[in-house]
Amino acid sequence: MAQIRIEHVRKDFGSFNAVKSSTFTIEDGEFFMLLGPSGCGKTTTLRMMAGLELPTSGEIYIDGEEVGMKPASQRDIAFVFQMFALYPHMNVGKNISYPLLSQGMPKAAVKKKVGEVAEILGITDILKRPVGGLSGGDRQRVALGRAIVRDPKAFFMDEPLGALDAEFREHMSEELRALHDRMNATTVYVTHDQLEAMQMGDKIVVMNHGVVEQFGVPQQIYDWPATKFVAQFLGSPSMNFLDFSGMVGSNANQVSLGDTLFQIPKQIDGAVGNLTLGVRPEHVKLNDNAEYRGRVVATEYLGTTQIVSLATANGMVKARVASTEKISVGQTTGLNFDARTITIFDAETGRALKSQANEKVLNHG
Repeated sequence: MAQIRIEHVRKDFGSFNAVKSSTFTIEDGEFFMLLGPSGCGKTTTLRMMAGLELPTSGEIYIDGEEVGMKPASQRDIAFVFQMFALYPHMNVGKNISYPLLSQGMPKAAVKKKVGEVAEILGITDILKRPVGGLSGGDRQRVALGRAIVRDPKAFFMDEPLGALDAEFREHMSEELRALHDRMNATTVYVTHDQLEAMQMGDKIVVMNHGVVEQFGVPQQIYDWPATKFVAQFLGSPSMNFLDFSGMVGSNANQVSLGDTLFQIPKQIDGAVGNLTLGVRPEHVKLNDNAEYRGRVVATEYLGTTQIVSLATANGMVKARVASTEKISVGQTTGLNFDARTITIFDAETGRALKSQANEKVLNHG
């Protein structure tokens, strides 16, 4: 397996700039997620790593070798597509064995390798079946088998579970992560599903409009988003945003929302002008004795928890609270925010302002 480095990679399609100077490193053996909405540049970035697209500028290194202008056939990688891309006239075993036979491997060695891969994927009993009659999950296993049978330096996967229903998608995501751990493979995985990225990834790159918004481990990105976009994209419901102007207190460690002062973690650098306070719904506590007030406009029951929407003087706030709490639409209650979890953003740029409490927030790639 291999380390992959992307250095100032840019991709233009005519006058359209799809990827804007991306830089990040995928360490050997990592399960790495490229996350973002449709059109953000994540698939284009993956295709450049794989050699299916050539970068307009920048460098791509796989296992220390610069491969930016080399075709896919010279990069020793395996690609798994969303729509399986199996050979319909071949059975399962022949689909898996095709890459090895095309390389001239002896048939006895191919048979042994296919058997090993089929056992790992749990498809030994369907090796002689045509792929056309298989379920979506089995077809995806066959596509994975065809990829891993070669022992490539890296696996590239472009939303490989996107065609599956929700229940089976969750099951397959667990299988994929377990397969990765057994093989200790370097895997790069494109998805627009934040839960999939958080569940499976060792590291995540969040992209938007061709720009790397943030790069880091899942908890770091969720707890300390570098931009308002990241804060909105990760989390369901997304982070609450309340606008205010300037900081108060001798150490600039408080914010004023209406007539109520809220503590923030520690002194914020550059906290001037129009600012936005960000707090996750699970860190909003309802307390009748709190000074800051909100009126309940909706509740959403989710089993063990409920989402409570409250109208405040600074905007709408959502709180995730226990479903056992008795909340009624129309009632007014107080709100407390956990100071340790607050993020302050520049309202103009959308960038998080760095504090001593969130020093791990990373800059743009």
